[in-house]
Amino acid sequence: MLDPDKLPALAARIWEAVEQANLQQEIGVEERPDDVAALVEHIDGYLCEVKDIQIHEGFHVLGEAPAGEALRKLVAAVTQVPQAGLPGLREAVAALYGLDEQTLVERPGRRLAAGEAPAALLERFPGPAASAGDLIDRLEEAQHALLAALDERDWRPEQVADAIHAALGEPRALRDLHELLAFICREVVPRLRATSDELDNLLAALRGRHVPSGPSGSPSRGRLDVLPTGRNFYGIDPRAIPSELAFDVGKRLAEALLERHRRDHGDWPRMVGLVAWGTSAMRTQGDDIAEAMWLIGVRPRWARASRRVTGFEIVPLAELGRPRIDVTLRISGFFRDAFGPLVDLVDRAIAAVAALDEPDEHNFVAAHARADARRLAAQLGQEEAWLRATTRIFGSKPGAYGAGLEQLIDARDWRDDADLAEVYAAWGGYAYGRGRYGVEAREAMRDCYARIEAAVKNLDTREHDILDSADYFQYHGGMVAMVRALTGRDPAAYIGDAADPRSAKARTLAEETRRIFRARVANPRWIAAMVRHGHRGAAELAATVDYLFGYDATARVGDDWMYERIAERYLLDPDIARFMERSNPHAARAIAERLLEAAARGLWQEPDPELLERIRERALALEGELEGAET
Repeated sequence: MLDPDKLPALAARIWEAVEQANLQQEIGVEERPDDVAALVEHIDGYLCEVKDIQIHEGFHVLGEAPAGEALRKLVAAVTQVPQAGLPGLREAVAALYGLDEQTLVERPGRRLAAGEAPAALLERFPGPAASAGDLIDRLEEAQHALLAALDERDWRPEQVADAIHAALGEPRALRDLHELLAFICREVVPRLRATSDELDNLLAALRGRHVPSGPSGSPSRGRLDVLPTGRNFYGIDPRAIPSELAFDVGKRLAEALLERHRRDHGDWPRMVGLVAWGTSAMRTQGDDIAEAMWLIGVRPRWARASRRVTGFEIVPLAELGRPRIDVTLRISGFFRDAFGPLVDLVDRAIAAVAALDEPDEHNFVAAHARADARRLAAQLGQEEAWLRATTRIFGSKPGAYGAGLEQLIDARDWRDDADLAEVYAAWGGYAYGRGRYGVEAREAMRDCYARIEAAVKNLDTREHDILDSADYFQYHGGMVAMVRALTGRDPAAYIGDAADPRSAKARTLAEETRRIFRARVANPRWIAAMVRHGHRGAAELAATVDYLFGYDATARVGDDWMYERIAERYLLDPDIARFMERSNPHAARAIAERLLEAAARGLWQEPDPELLERIRERALALEGELEGAET
């Protein structure tokens, strides 16, 4: 037991470590609390959550099948969620020891009761066992031991029982665990090893020969059928979206969003802005659209035989148990091209909800539509005014793709939110639905965006994150910037997380940015993986800085300590500096210039003058080296 007299000193040291790591906002404790136990639980829970985030350790090399530790890690990632009627691997290991994985994951910082930690688990895998997160760590060790034992036996299904005994010391296992490990040996590993077919299939395609076909989707989301890669993948029937399973996930996303918004702001959001991508719709079969439908209070109707969506039905307010939330959609160009019937379905549903005879306080869609129709009737006529007042789906003009902000930010050709909003509206101010296909509608877009109180982008896979692509800040950050330019206020920006379809979560964009920064961007393991890829890895480091900068410019989510860490680890660390100079000095110069731009624009609000001077010196040195190399 800890000496009570030492608690104040211990609490002071813990809080000092929290401040040094800039963890206050993430654990939700801005000032040193009196309750040390609660503080430790917050810290433990958050660190366990960050540690549980999957990150990619390098790039895939075409035709190179994973082996050894890389294969085992990939198997663990693919089997983290249930599939084929079997539980996830960690879930099955937990059940073997009488534990419920989901209960542990929900509150990883929770202190364990006496006797709650299974003795058999701790005997086999000794280590801390004070919190639920500690048990998750022990289960991870057990999982890795199982996969290592199977690997040693060349993944032979008949060796499963022997591998379980060797790894866990258990004479027998639960049926689910045994069946899952056999499934891994028979299905998962052979499909991953078949990655080597990628080159053969590429050559076959170039020669005009047949390439095997396969479905599209996310293997880490329970879609093993999309493996092996290297096949001619096909999409899905756009008339079958959203699927019944996707609608269940979409409902959970909507409820998680509304619960979080009410917790943060004390009320329902009257208008939600939602980004919908076609690639996500293909992977999930319609989670985003399902969320939009549930927010406004409708559900799809499915044909019994084909399971195609034949229409929608209005959910009564009594069943919904809350107001109907208005929704504005910003769809991608690919979504527009691939899912035309779905655009029309959602557009008709929004118009139907707007026409309901319900009080304004119970139907925000109708409240907004009625107000706009009255305002516009004299100018446009009743029919056109109603069409304009119920327009909620916007995208790029036909044939165009993207949101325009990456080019603007890369060119450094912007001054303020008004510039960002102007480009965002110019690229995305075209209306779709009810016979309109890319009709110019910037004014209608501005009317909708001025009402957005929550701007949302959902994540459906752990295979990439919000700092992996410019599209996240272009579409989602651009939405935030446009709302701010129109209203002078920031909307609540949220990331919906449905990577595990069993449990949807809603985090603020700032929370998600910090999680990804700690788990990947500043993670020495990920940086080392980029180093292994030479020139391409250095370019990825620079791109990550660009994406963080883009999100900060549009949505104000970057913290000063993030820019400091990037400077220290990407630019000024001696080993990484030598790697960048050798492999890709242009990437190093780009990072230095982006950091200096962040400081000049006030995004990096209070940079340390000495650190900033070191960055300037580094930028000048790199400039000189590159000019010398070119002469």
